[in-house]
Amino acid sequence: MKGSTNKVAVVTGGAAGIGAAVCRFLARDGADIAIWDWNADAAQGLVEEIAAMGRKVVACKVDVSRQHDIESAVKAVHDQLGPVGILVNNAAISPEKDFVDITPEDWDRVFDINLKGVFMCTQAVIDDMITARWGRIINISSSSAQSGARRMVHYAASKGGVIAFTKSLAQEVGALGITVNNIPPSTVYTAGLQSVEARLPGGIEGYVNSTIPVKRVGQPEDIANAVAFLASEASGYITGLTLSVNGGRYMQ
Repeated sequence: MKGSTNKVAVVTGGAAGIGAAVCRFLARDGADIAIWDWNADAAQGLVEEIAAMGRKVVACKVDVSRQHDIESAVKAVHDQLGPVGILVNNAAISPEKDFVDITPEDWDRVFDINLKGVFMCTQAVIDDMITARWGRIINISSSSAQSGARRMVHYAASKGGVIAFTKSLAQEVGALGITVNNIPPSTVYTAGLQSVEARLPGGIEGYVNSTIPVKRVGQPEDIANAVAFLASEASGYITGLTLSVNGGRYMQ
């Protein structure tokens, strides 16, 4: 889409699943890509794929809960690609645990990655956008923040924070040419969903048929399509939005 051409896009959690699909779609639309992931080695195949598309690409080992990792990655991006114009905050963890068993350490780990990481990554690159008077920040939250999720209180709460972060920052930076939007996916076919398939009544197919009106499981590309739009020039009058991409599972 028009607007991503020759922009530098940072995608956290970009080595696999939704993040990898986002990297492909933004590269397709002409962006150079920085893949930030705790397992940068896993991104090697994706790096080669994006390079074959004619785009510049760099993979950085980043734990988004660690300030030093983020600062080092920003320097690598500036040195190899240039200033950041697009940020997709996708990195997250989603552990399951009964509420009574969640420890303060469990809680802090989820919030450090899922919410504090969004804050730190955004703060690390937003000066580039302010200087350019143009920027696109897309945060990946979760429908769990909208509907709740049993055995995932800490996860749902952290993603609710991402939604509030999105709306608040959108108000602060809109006049600077920067939009900030949020996508809360629901059931998307990734490694995380595959890992819990055995616990779903009727498997994934049964779960989808009973909960999702469009009667199919989401694919990473469904989310990437929405991200590509929000990263483009076409979305310039949209900010503070929660764009639900969930097949109708949760309707506002």
